Amino acid sequence: MKRREFIRNTAAAMASMSVIGLASSFKKDGIPYRRLGKTGLDVSLIGVGGYHIGDRFISDETSVKLIREALDSGVNFLDNAWHYNDGRSETLMGKALLGGYREKAILMTKHHGRDIKTAEEHLEASLKRLQTDYLDLWQFHEIESMDSVEKIYSSGVLEYVQKKKAEGVIRHIGFTGHSRPEIHKAMIEKGFEWETVQMPLNVLDHHYLSFSQEIIPMLVERNIGIIGMKSVASGAIVKEGIATIEECLRFSMTLPVSTVVSGMNNLEHLRHNLEITRNFEPMTEDEIASLMSKTFDHAQGGKYEWYKDKV
Repeated sequence: MKRREFIRNTAAAMASMSVIGLASSFKKDGIPYRRLGKTGLDVSLIGVGGYHIGDRFISDETSVKLIREALDSGVNFLDNAWHYNDGRSETLMGKALLGGYREKAILMTKHHGRDIKTAEEHLEASLKRLQTDYLDLWQFHEIESMDSVEKIYSSGVLEYVQKKKAEGVIRHIGFTGHSRPEIHKAMIEKGFEWETVQMPLNVLDHHYLSFSQEIIPMLVERNIGIIGMKSVASGAIVKEGIATIEECLRFSMTLPVSTVVSGMNNLEHLRHNLEITRNFEPMTEDEIASLMSKTFDHAQGGKYEWYKDKV
């Protein structure tokens, strides 16, 4: 198939897919909300990324203000992970959620438990730092090898998380990964009832080791909540002038995602992202085709998606 024909056919398919993602959409304080798959939760189309709110370039005060301003502005989905900035990200988010803000949030954090002991240690640490007695969503993080898949399914850790769900400590269970769609497929096809999956979704991904083309249809079919990340490929797409931040976010949001997690370490970034999200309109087939055409060459070989194809 010729490149032009491939791009046009893919753009048509993606435009058709977007209708699925928008079917349950509504607005709160001007922010679009979508259903998070089978969880039944409604989440904001933009989510606050947990890594950047704890990096060394942001003060404690600004981080807390950013999280609270996001929640006050209609955003409710918060991302985090046990290991982000050696725990600083969770600690700061915990501070931000005091004073009634916990009730405004759908709180998600991630862990590296491939066995019961590690999962238990990470869960206890995360709950303490976040100053909460439950998580709305807990995800197995960075599933980057088939070995990790096998350990998760054979070590008893899935039974552990199900027990914690039954106890109300965890409301919902998911997983994340950055590197290869085939690993996501294995996690899904082995049969656990995953409720969410988080993965890179951007204009470059669509051309190389594509999660959007290979994994999204599986998730839609199973009603698994789709969480997008790396909408600008860790900044590379915008820094290299491949596409604008508006184009990147709008492209990812046009997919049938529930939410797009965005890394923000200052209030200017937050407010810009809020403006883009409030003004969001799905891309048309022609807009998708045009964007895919201009990004095609940049995507080849995964040059700017360094996190893919890990060994």
